[in-house]
Amino acid sequence: QQQLVESGGGLVQPGGSLRLSCAASGFTLDYSHIVWFRQAPGKEREGVSCMTNTKYADSVKGRFTISRDSAKNTAYLQMNSLKPEDTAVYYCAAQSILLTDCSLSPTAITSWGQGTQVTVSS
Repeated sequence: QQQLVESGGGLVQPGGSLRLSCAASGFTLDYSHIVWFRQAPGKEREGVSCMTNTKYADSVKGRFTISRDSAKNTAYLQMNSLKPEDTAVYYCAAQSILLTDCSLSPTAITSWGQGTQVTVSS
């Protein structure tokens, strides 16, 4: 059974940092694109970052970094210089490698994590 489990969310002050983790089981992340999404209350889910070829939403470019550790079968999202508008539930997803490149849209998603809450507030 394919499963993604996020961790690392929490409450942080503006300007702070968090690192989200996305641990995969039942499949190998190296055989998928990885996408991080977020959904704030009352807003649509938006793509934040993806890889294999790294992409970032304009709103997080220069502040967030996506990465993966193949040995741990885990993906990460390092979030620096956090702002209140980054407050959301963050989800990781595996995206079909049949896509020629990763996409920030929820296309060809094969697995979703359960989400982790990130709250940026003083």
